[in-house]
Amino acid sequence: MRALSPIAAESAELAAWRRDLHAHPELGFEEKRTSEIVAQRLASFGCEVFTGIARTGVVGRLKAGTSARTIGLRADMDALPIEEENDLPYRSQNPGRMHACGHDGHTAMLLGAARHLARTRRFDGTVHFIFQPAEEGQGGAKAMIEEGLFERFPSEAVFAMHNAPRLAAGRFAIRPGAMMAGGGFFDLSLCGLGAHGARPEASIDPVIAAAHIATALQTIVSRNLSPSDPAVLSLTRFHAGDAYNVIPQKALLGGTARAFSEEALFLIENRMRALATNITAGFGARAELDFRVLFPPLVNDPQETLFLADTAAELVGEENVERNAGLVMASEDFSFMLKERPGAYIRIGNGERPGGAGTHNPRYDFNDAILPLGASLFARLVERRLALKE
Repeated sequence: MRALSPIAAESAELAAWRRDLHAHPELGFEEKRTSEIVAQRLASFGCEVFTGIARTGVVGRLKAGTSARTIGLRADMDALPIEEENDLPYRSQNPGRMHACGHDGHTAMLLGAARHLARTRRFDGTVHFIFQPAEEGQGGAKAMIEEGLFERFPSEAVFAMHNAPRLAAGRFAIRPGAMMAGGGFFDLSLCGLGAHGARPEASIDPVIAAAHIATALQTIVSRNLSPSDPAVLSLTRFHAGDAYNVIPQKALLGGTARAFSEEALFLIENRMRALATNITAGFGARAELDFRVLFPPLVNDPQETLFLADTAAELVGEENVERNAGLVMASEDFSFMLKERPGAYIRIGNGERPGGAGTHNPRYDFNDAILPLGASLFARLVERRLALKE
């Protein structure tokens, strides 16, 4: 790893920032302490600071020179509702809350880049440091956009990164076009007619209808989408009844769908609705589907992907940048920002450490050794994009 020397020299402080955030995790739209710390640090660096965007979002503005050019850099701040199982000096102090996805590290990296750029001013234009709340399924990016993020803080291009636990430290991975799946949750409620368990003929059994639907849903991807168009539909909830001798009146199904195009998500929803309606009708029952697309697919702009990959290669060498990385079935709401402005999203290796865990795991921890590298990438994006005139 070859981080910028001034940032590398401050690695211990970056780690201290990150560990403080880790010890005090906050859920989406509740990041009050986190946003206050971010705002205070940005102000101490000399940035203009704007708070209260989408409740707890923060934007720092830094100008240098006379150019009208702009760039946006984004980090997420929220934690997950997970009880931490790590035995660390800086383990979560908030019961049932944990930075199990590395947003504490992303925030520290962007703060490190902001301090470096404010100190050196080796660019000509304006950079907006976007600290986003509520990335974990609550639509923080969309909320910031709806409150005028890019009207108030223009960005010709916008960039973000996320740690990747199974990618070696010192490496980056990216791909042009669709990179991460769009995702949605669904709830399917079935209403039949309850009866005594000894008299099934008097019922319209929603459990039987739900079981047929559960099986049929598995055909949507395999029989409606091309094998070259990856998608997944997972049924993760099935609830009906509370007693052994009662055929219930209702049954509830729930789950998630993921795909790499909005067209595929639309198809999945329509086929799910048709199957549920017709199968339940065949049993004399009724079905209602609530299908909620939480994130569109994350689609990297090809030109900005090249720029981001070239900048990463400048730091770690071409051999350590995977430019056509595999698709990621997880979702990321930075996709909303990429629908509004050209830009790209890159994965930074978190390293495969002995006993380490993946994201969204109660034993996950961010690798502090990569903080200077991530901060350096953010900083170099600005210095290259808003280059000083020679």
